[in-house]
This record gives sequence, C-alpha cells and structure tokens, in this order.
Amino acid sequence: MSDKPLLKIEHLKKYYEVPGKGELHAVDDISFEIMPYETLGLVGESGCGKSTVGNVLTRLQNATAGHAYFDGEDIVSANGTRLKEIRKKMQMVFQDPYSSLNPKKTVRSILEAPLRIHKLVGKDQMDKRVEELAEMVGLEKYVLDKFPHELDGGKRQMVGIARALSLNPKFIVCDEPVSALDVSVQATIINLLMDMQKKMGLTYLFVSHDLSVVRHISTRIAVMYLGQIVEMAPTDMIFENTMHPYTIALLSAVPKIEFANKVDRIVLKGDVPSPMNPKPGCRFAPRCWMACDKCKTITPELREVEEGHFVACPYWEEAQKKARERL
Repeated sequence: MSDKPLLKIEHLKKYYEVPGKGELHAVDDISFEIMPYETLGLVGESGCGKSTVGNVLTRLQNATAGHAYFDGEDIVSANGTRLKEIRKKMQMVFQDPYSSLNPKKTVRSILEAPLRIHKLVGKDQMDKRVEELAEMVGLEKYVLDKFPHELDGGKRQMVGIARALSLNPKFIVCDEPVSALDVSVQATIINLLMDMQKKMGLTYLFVSHDLSVVRHISTRIAVMYLGQIVEMAPTDMIFENTMHPYTIALLSAVPKIEFANKVDRIVLKGDVPSPMNPKPGCRFAPRCWMACDKCKTITPELREVEEGHFVACPYWEEAQKKARERL
C-alpha cells in the first residue's frame, strides 16, 4: 500500500451568498487525507455540510477556497480536458437512486452514457461491457431494458453503483447510499460496496448520519459539526476512546440491544447555531455541557492528541474521562 494519500484536502471552504443576509458557511476550513484503498466515514447531523464536501470534491460544486489534491493534482483549479480526465477517476453514488437516474432512459442507456462520453468502448463492445457491469453488481440481464421507475430501490441503487464503476475509478464518494433504502436492502448494498472495493482496489469517502453503518464499513471516521471537523480517528478509536463532547453525544444516540450495558442518552440542549456569518469560538459551545467562557471566543484547532487521533477541543481529556465513565 502506498504511504502517500490518494486525496489530500487543505483548508477547503464552501460558502453560499444569501442576498441581504451574508454568507452561509457550509464547509468552513477543513483539512484531511484519505489513503489509497481505505474508507473514510464522514458523519454528522443533517445540515452539517458533509454532503457538500462530497459535491465539492467531485466538482459538482466549486469550492470557495482551499485545495483538494487527487493523485497530486489540484481538483479545485482543474478545468476543461484535465477536469474531464480527473472525473473518470472520481465518481459518486448518490443518496436517492430514483432522482439520480434519468427516468426517460432505460438502465442500458444509463450505463452506456459514461462509456460513450469518455469513448472507452466501441459500438461492437458496448453491449458486452454493459452486461458485465450489470453482472458485477448483481443485476439480472432483463433489468437492462427496464426504466428506473420499474425497479425497486435496491436495484435502482445497484444501477447507480454500476454507473459509478463503469469508468474504473480509483475513488468514489458514497453520499448516504443506503439512507433511502429499506433496512432489509441496506446490508446488500453495503456488502456490494465492500466487495467492489476489494475487487477493484477502490477508495471511498462514505457520507452518512448512521453511525452503525459507518462503523461497519469505515477504516477511519471524521465527525463534522456545522461545517467543521471536530474529531477524526480510526474507527475503533472513535467508538472506544471518544474525545469530543459532540461525538460523545452522537454515540449516546445509537440504539443498543444489550440491555445490561444500557447507556443513558445525552440530550443536547439549546438551538443549533446558524451557519450564517458564524462568530468566532467553538460552534458546539452553545450546546456543550463542558463549555466555558473561552469556548465562546476562541475557535479550537483540530490537532493530533494521540497517534492518528485528531480532536478540536481543549478539554478533550475531561471529555474522554466522561465518555469512559458512561461505558
């Protein structure tokens, strides 16, 4: 395995201008790396900016500032032919498999489109390649002549995955790929993604709010709150040695079936601060049970407090003790 990151993000920002109000800070100065063949889980509550990160990395949206290096090349500044070449190596699986597929096209046409656009397969080999893609993700051959509305949610997401795999990418953003599916189908899609990762040597950014799913698939986890990463560590470390008060609260909300080890849920008080023109200071401070006056004025930096474990809280040791007391 390479010791160089496949993806390196430096001070990435995405702001939206809101007429008459100012700037909405959806992603606000985040930095992280993703190594080849790993899965980085990106978690947080709705509206924290995690899906925006995926959209910016795949250039569905342009960054406001910062850099994102893919194989050493800056995605943010790439354009034209160079951007098209990068996009062959970076694909996306969307949250809603119905709205992400063209309802007027058959599955065959949907899978043919990227192959035609990038001129990877000639007409004489097109049918064979499309059928290979369908077989790869577990779709029956008859599905190729169906329209998206004729399929169930699981099969539609399989089509989305097949489309993402059609260009033999290195990196895929999975934007909540199972949140719109029945629980009975979720495991099938997760196992498919993990199987494809092993077979094709893929690297994933897995965006989700479901911590149990993220724990199952991720190598490392980054926790976001209001546009910023507050904690990042290997998966087991996040669950067993939690350091940020927000992460502690998130984990307390995960349903458990072991009644003997039942953990009281932490109910956060107060309103979520607005991402519009945010003030200096920790953005979690208004809801944090450990906050002091300094937290409201000084913005904590994400720093490495033990090998591979990054946290943006000056009182992480106290939070760590509280987390251990609750286990």
